[in-house]
Amino acid sequence: MLSHFHQQELFETMSKNVGDKKKTPHYQDVDGWLLPNQFSPEAFRSALAYIPRPDDLFIVTYPKCGTTWMQTIVSCIFRKGQPFETGLEFFSQCPFLELTGAEGALTMKRPGALKVHLPFHITPYSPEAKYIFVARNPKDCCVSFYKHTENIPVYEFGGGDFDVFFELFIEGKADYGDYFDTLLSWYEHRNDPNVLFVTYEQLQEDIKTNVLKIAQFMGSQYKEALENDDKMLKDVILNSSFKFMKGNFNKQMAEISALPREEILNNPDIPDGLKKLFGGETKVFHDKSSHNFIRKGIVGDWKNFFSPMQNARLMKKYQEKTIGTDIPKLWDRYM
Repeated sequence: MLSHFHQQELFETMSKNVGDKKKTPHYQDVDGWLLPNQFSPEAFRSALAYIPRPDDLFIVTYPKCGTTWMQTIVSCIFRKGQPFETGLEFFSQCPFLELTGAEGALTMKRPGALKVHLPFHITPYSPEAKYIFVARNPKDCCVSFYKHTENIPVYEFGGGDFDVFFELFIEGKADYGDYFDTLLSWYEHRNDPNVLFVTYEQLQEDIKTNVLKIAQFMGSQYKEALENDDKMLKDVILNSSFKFMKGNFNKQMAEISALPREEILNNPDIPDGLKKLFGGETKVFHDKSSHNFIRKGIVGDWKNFFSPMQNARLMKKYQEKTIGTDIPKLWDRYM
């Protein structure tokens, strides 16, 4: 329980934020879900209604928990160690289902992977499809989500205050709702035969072991290929490293933003949801100097942002939400 002093500090902090009317991120409400304004409601509804194919592989996360990293690992395994050459190739061949709608899954080059940020109960599900869920400790997730929201113009939160975003995050009022709802929903299915539950921190600690584990889950032939070709395994690890992604992926995002709108809107290979995002009136990113989709990728950055009070409040919610589970063991060295 919070002490009387801490309760008073919390009240004063929240009252000050309300009184100051600080800038808040802009979201749209689609059937009770908060989403970035540039998302198409029709595409989102289409994504939820998608019926998975037996060969579908889903990469599932709460936002900013290692989604792009896992997409890159999986894609490099499929592509025998080689990365995508362009950003549009990445987005169309590893589609964000809520953004592209079912069209993204139907037009995706296979083998490929679908990305979603959904809790288990609304994720398109089939016992024959496969699901990789990546979890990240909530403190680092909160900081990464803040920097993501602050960096992308559609949120209209440039220069926004971390304290404001922290309140949204801890109350489950950032886009995609409550972090803990998504985490717990997938944790309950961690032992399902078609679900692979991994943590961001595990990937950081031992990427080689986890790449092979992911490959085995994707299909034994992928693991065997990596075990029999050391160069291919090293290429997967190199081309999915943060150093490589930060240079390559951010450069590709800059190239997408520099494309003429007509070139995007008239490309028949780009799903309508992506056309709305990249071909809209509002740029996805600012200018080339601020293409920072891949930022740090480190563990423990939360210590540079959280106040002692914020740390205490998040820990209290964390303990309450995860009581009776083994989740605290996942991050006992990071929280």
